[in-house]
Amino acid sequence: MSVRAKFKVVSTTQRQHWDAAKGHIHEIELSPVVSGSPENEAFYAATPGGAIKLQTISHEAGVQFDLGTEFYVDFTRA
Repeated sequence: MSVRAKFKVVSTTQRQHWDAAKGHIHEIELSPVVSGSPENEAFYAATPGGAIKLQTISHEAGVQFDLGTEFYVDFTRA
């Protein structure tokens, strides 16, 4: 069984990696959606609070998380 949630990017930052040859570390923070559509309101009713924080040194991955972008997050037991 899996659980689907919907989160929105609320913060993105970049900082220099301690090993300069590796470039930057992208830091991304997401929060559950709360409004903006009937779907978002339904997700909010099921997930009213929480946070996801990610860090990546992959520039290609980091730039996918534009501020305000919404993502489905599927939690599936590993």
